[in-house]
Amino acid sequence: MNRSFSLSFLTIQEASAVEAVNIAAQAGYDFVGLRLLPAAAGEPHYPIYDDASVLKEVQAALKDTGIKVSDVEIVRLKDNYADETFKPFLERAQALGAAHILVAGDDTDTGRLKDHYAQFCALAASHQLTADLEFMPWTAVKNLAQAREIVEYSQADNAGILIDALHLARSNSALVEVTALPNQYIHYIQLCDALAQYDASDEGLMSVARTGRLLPGNGQLDLLGLVQAIDPSKTIGLEIPNAQLLQQYSALERAQMAIHQARMLLTESTIGAS
Repeated sequence: MNRSFSLSFLTIQEASAVEAVNIAAQAGYDFVGLRLLPAAAGEPHYPIYDDASVLKEVQAALKDTGIKVSDVEIVRLKDNYADETFKPFLERAQALGAAHILVAGDDTDTGRLKDHYAQFCALAASHQLTADLEFMPWTAVKNLAQAREIVEYSQADNAGILIDALHLARSNSALVEVTALPNQYIHYIQLCDALAQYDASDEGLMSVARTGRLLPGNGQLDLLGLVQAIDPSKTIGLEIPNAQLLQQYSALERAQMAIHQARMLLTESTIGAS
């Protein structure tokens, strides 16, 4: 089966939403990932969230190119969670034809986080969207085992776990845990490479995740093992923010490099790429 690829937001984060759609099409992707809400304090506002004219421009670009929206970012579940906070976000995601919502857990009260995640799953389902919980070692959901516990607790049909190759390698998680996951828990994954040695502090982990990821095949992560553990029908998001590449190459060039190296990696493994 041919693999489908999505151009994740962070790979070309300087591009506007319309530019991202067009770049994804030019570079040969099937999907694009878009960010509607800031992921951290100080991050700029994204006009696609509440500007009707921008929404229409993006919808037109999607129609013209045939690109579809895989996922939109980012819902952060905190102790003060309320459905009303995220209804406009979900309405905009649905208007874009998105399939998945990237969810992060920031509440250290595990019981409350479980309840709020289940509550959000119900809300996302009402907009025909999945709720994909990404474990990241500096958040309240630090590894795959914790993410699975929360997803299983929800008992929601649209609940899912987002596996990012970098976080899988940097957390207390193992590939055998990936192979043990029910297929319905995985809707898409995120792929990048990195060096085997790393700074395990929260600051070090976040720095690499946001500005120092490597193109597939340029590092030492077991990317082939991860991809082989995933149903080939699942979309592979290429999330590869890299400050050095940002200075040297255009957004289109970086998108092309990412998908080229991902395809080479998969072809060499005889898995097959799109």
